Amino acid sequence: MDKPFSPACERNRDAIRAVLTTHFADRRRVLEIGSGTGQHAVHFAAALPALTWQCSDRAPNLPGIRMWLDEAGLPNTPPPLTLDVNGPWPAERFDALYSANTLHIMAWAEVERLFARLPAVLTDQARVLIYGPFRIGGRHTSDSNTAFDASLRAEAAHMGIRDLEAVNALAEAAGLRHLADIPMPANNRCQLWQTI
Repeated sequence: MDKPFSPACERNRDAIRAVLTTHFADRRRVLEIGSGTGQHAVHFAAALPALTWQCSDRAPNLPGIRMWLDEAGLPNTPPPLTLDVNGPWPAERFDALYSANTLHIMAWAEVERLFARLPAVLTDQARVLIYGPFRIGGRHTSDSNTAFDASLRAEAAHMGIRDLEAVNALAEAAGLRHLADIPMPANNRCQLWQTI
């Protein structure tokens, strides 16, 4: 198979890296949920060499992730884990968790399961950073996000841009405190939480 490639990952990686180098600088082990192609993992792991970057995704995506990790040959990227939010989660604990562009492609019940499982994998004072588009106050933040949301829902009824307030309620129920809502390019945002 050819190594997978996402143009969106290439476009957004530097802006996200700047956020990670600020908020994950003192972290040691991060679990990435939905690593996709693996592009983010190699870029961020190279920028944060003291941080072990643990990729995870559903089984069909792991061969492509392995291709990126193997080519980069970084010492802080262990083999990717099979992780579907509906199935078993790792037994290890992490002091950071990262996910990009996942909440709007999951069903809402899966978003609920993701947050409900976080207490079992996060250490005290762990940080959670989630990147993607969000609705705020029940409204889209741009015309392009309105159009993107409509295209998602036309593709599959379970998909759609999530309300920040609803996501934050799930985070609070999982023992997380919201630290920051960070505007990003292309009408995306980074949401940062920390375990209480």
